[in-house]
Amino acid sequence: MSKIKIGILREHKMPRDKRVPFSPEQCIAIEKIFTSVEVYVQPSDWRCFKNDEYEKLGVKLKEDLSDCDVLMGIKEIPADYLIADKKYFFFSHTIKKQAHNKKLMSALISKKIQMIDYECLTDSDFNRIIGFGHYAGIVGAYNGILGYGKKYNLFDLKPANECHDRAEMRNEFQKIRLPNVKVIVTGNGRVANGAIELLGGLHLRRITPFEFSNFSYREATYSQLHSNNYNETADGSVWDTQNFYNHPEKFRSTFSKYTKHCDLLIHCSYWNPKAPVLFSKTDMRSPDFRISVIADVTCDINGSIPSTQRASSIAEPFYGYNPATEQEGAPFSNDTITVMAVDNLPCELPRDASEDFGKELIDKVLPALIINDNDGLIDRGSICKAGKLTSRFEYLADYAY
Repeated sequence: MSKIKIGILREHKMPRDKRVPFSPEQCIAIEKIFTSVEVYVQPSDWRCFKNDEYEKLGVKLKEDLSDCDVLMGIKEIPADYLIADKKYFFFSHTIKKQAHNKKLMSALISKKIQMIDYECLTDSDFNRIIGFGHYAGIVGAYNGILGYGKKYNLFDLKPANECHDRAEMRNEFQKIRLPNVKVIVTGNGRVANGAIELLGGLHLRRITPFEFSNFSYREATYSQLHSNNYNETADGSVWDTQNFYNHPEKFRSTFSKYTKHCDLLIHCSYWNPKAPVLFSKTDMRSPDFRISVIADVTCDINGSIPSTQRASSIAEPFYGYNPATEQEGAPFSNDTITVMAVDNLPCELPRDASEDFGKELIDKVLPALIINDNDGLIDRGSICKAGKLTSRFEYLADYAY
């Protein structure tokens, strides 16, 4: 029986992404676990794992992957690099009809590619099963703490992207000396869990939303807020979470009850454009508005956090927002609220993020791809196949054809 060949692609999108679906050790593990599989890696000068790290373990490097059955990357593959009649895995950023990827979507159709988008890999209840969100939360929270330290000259941390890995980043924790600040984390998904893990590593005391608003502490504390903690029905009816998800336009924000107590906001909650914003620009001008640093991990431009007017970069993660003028200013001045809005946070710890992502792929995806897909995982995650959109994604017709 012929082997199934999996090719690991070099990233082409600019700025260069250092992440990879599988680490060198995982490539070897795949061939041992799935004996019908061979893994090939396209050489890259910018990948977080160097070429010789793969070669030293016996992973096969290969420039031409045209004879591979399955091709796997991270970010969008430029249309000109796509090979017809293959199975591809990557984040395509097409399911919201993103205008900048219309050419890519058309190419996937015309080249009869089976496009399996990581974002679309779900269980039977359509809950996502893999992603980099956990590391977005970890790095986002770290950046928030880093920004707070810089704003008040409390400590000077090494940026996460300058750390070799997460272990080196954890060593930076020894520099952190926080006063009795109060921190809010919004959300309850992968991203929020990553942020909470980071704060737990700093030994911040966790308190309830009620305690956050009603008590003072002599130590740094944080509280996790779910949607019901800072939203209510506009008509005064009883809270129903599913109703909030289905009809967010029928709700209003109550977040203002926290803004007079919060010093650092780490925003990790998914936001529907129909839902209320957490607070307004007018709210931010109030003398009672205490938040001075906002780590907007979700990075919805002009979305739930009105000070997030643009995405920032890994090289320059912070900018200032002046509530009085509603304009951008210096990030750490007394006149501005410090904003962190990096939209590719997992790239700051690419080795660790890649290893965790690869583990999820091996555990949850490869068995369906290689052995059997009785649950329909691969089909649910496929945007197009054999020159046509799959039924789940037929709404993309006016965008794809």
